[in-house]
Amino acid sequence: MEDAIRDHPLWAGATDQEVDCAMEGLEKYVMTKLFSRTFSSTPEDVKIDLETSQKIHLLQTFLKPEHLDIPAVLRNEASWLLAEKELQKINAFKAPREKLLCVMNCCKVINNLLLNASMSENHVLAGADDFLPVLIYVMIKANPPQLHSNLKFIQLYRRQTKLVSEAAYYLTNLVSAKTFIFELNAKSLSIDEIEFEESMQAARMTNKETEKEATPTLEERTTSQGQTDPGPSARSHDKETSGASNYPYMDKEAGDLTIGDVERLLSVYKQVVTKYTGLCTAVKHLSLSRTEPHVTNLEARNVFLRQPEKTGKNSDQRVGQ
Repeated sequence: MEDAIRDHPLWAGATDQEVDCAMEGLEKYVMTKLFSRTFSSTPEDVKIDLETSQKIHLLQTFLKPEHLDIPAVLRNEASWLLAEKELQKINAFKAPREKLLCVMNCCKVINNLLLNASMSENHVLAGADDFLPVLIYVMIKANPPQLHSNLKFIQLYRRQTKLVSEAAYYLTNLVSAKTFIFELNAKSLSIDEIEFEESMQAARMTNKETEKEATPTLEERTTSQGQTDPGPSARSHDKETSGASNYPYMDKEAGDLTIGDVERLLSVYKQVVTKYTGLCTAVKHLSLSRTEPHVTNLEARNVFLRQPEKTGKNSDQRVGQ
């Protein structure tokens, strides 16, 4: 594509920078238009995304920096939080370049942390041996949505001439971190195998209990639907006291939702569709009733008053005949 642009008469005198900008714009435009067909487009990708997210969610409950042999000098919560925020932005963009920038920004924060530690604490850098464990821990804490699909999307659709040097190094490390987490077991960590299995089992039980609490039972739904309306004054009082509790998902992002929220959101969606359909039907019937012809009270009165006159006139004509 780049050669085709250079050979075109309109781009005959263009500089390398202008051609590069044109290629970047073309890549962003095309991939944004084709995003729904190219991103997480296979059932296998969806499955890996879900399994990776679920496993990270379990690891978040008990995994600590010492389990990954991260030195104490590199345990900087402020820097880790900044790196997590950068990585969580990856799902907000549709262009491969912008997704790659999120990866690079996250890795640069970690790299700066390593450099500062080596300068201030006289810590000898061990290269990937220091960088990768911190990246794995940041990835687990961030748990970016659709991680596998995002990395695959960058690898497939980012220009290969741009996947070199620093960008290639950071992307390779992120892919390695994702693979490590997906295949992680007790032998991958500095933790006793029994303790690891018990922690994972406890996390699964906690997750199931959370899902049950978030999903109301049939009896609870029936009870809530059968309650009487307390009236406008009581409703306004509830709004003042409860605030935004009636809309629990307004301030949430995609990464904040849990698996238990899916069924609840689906139930709310069905209720909205049902009410919307009923409202549309009512409005349609109302419109039809307005278009039907009808006789007003004034017209009916005029007809009633004119009727005797016509009858009398016709009678006189018949008598005259």
